[in-house]
Amino acid sequence: MQDKDAIIARQDTIIARLTQQVETLLKRIAQLEDEIARLKNDSNNSYKPPSSDIVKPRQSVRKTARKKKKRPNYSLFRIDQSRGSQVLFEMLGQEYEGIIGCDFWGAYRKFARLTNATVQYCMAHLIREIRFVAEHTNKSLARWGNQLLAWLRKLFKTLHRSDAWTDAGFAKRMNRIKKDFLSRMRRAPSHKLAKNLARRFKGRAAETYFRFLTDPAVEPTNNGTEREIRHSVIDRRITQGTRGDAGMRWCERIWTTIATCKKQNRNVFKFLHNSLLADWTGKGHPLLL
Repeated sequence: MQDKDAIIARQDTIIARLTQQVETLLKRIAQLEDEIARLKNDSNNSYKPPSSDIVKPRQSVRKTARKKKKRPNYSLFRIDQSRGSQVLFEMLGQEYEGIIGCDFWGAYRKFARLTNATVQYCMAHLIREIRFVAEHTNKSLARWGNQLLAWLRKLFKTLHRSDAWTDAGFAKRMNRIKKDFLSRMRRAPSHKLAKNLARRFKGRAAETYFRFLTDPAVEPTNNGTEREIRHSVIDRRITQGTRGDAGMRWCERIWTTIATCKKQNRNVFKFLHNSLLADWTGKGHPLLL
């Protein structure tokens, strides 16, 4: 009887412990379901990128030395089977010395290395990469990622409030935040993900992420470009795109026309109507540029 009572007591203890674990897991499941529901709600009600709570549009424009330069009032679309650097050389040329706002894709890096182009790597893409690190199961890696995100929040908070300081005060604050961010970035934990990310910020290579601080013609992200191609990406998903060369050239031209007319506040239908009339009557065609 004593052995039987001991066995029952041990089983009761095990059952109690398992019951407690089940309750803990159920609470965690409920928390995760709430989080998933919140994320779905955010996704359904906004097309903002995941980093948009850090990288927000500037609330004001400084009327001093940081006044923005006039930007090109046209867009140009190109469809190609390759994502290689050769497409960039064909479109922009070896002598290109303008600005390229892009992610860290290898074709852009090669083009920048072989030309005199000015590169600004997208801060929104960088933030997404750092967030992936910050959510890692490795505690030291996650802590490092969260520290980097904190510095980036300070940087963009200061940028959005740039009109609150003089030019000298603004530059001093931004340089201090940049210095502290780079200091933490370069003291990466011993993990492959951290080492690969920190390698981008060695020496002067770090400036390719911070050109927007000194050049008002440079945007910190390429979100504007991604918004422009959003309608074409949706169109490709719905229609599965085109296979023939003629179809690709047509899509390039109509997307270029739509995006450019939008930038110039011109009526797309009216432009196409006038273009067809000019072609039928032999008169001068309307110009996008």
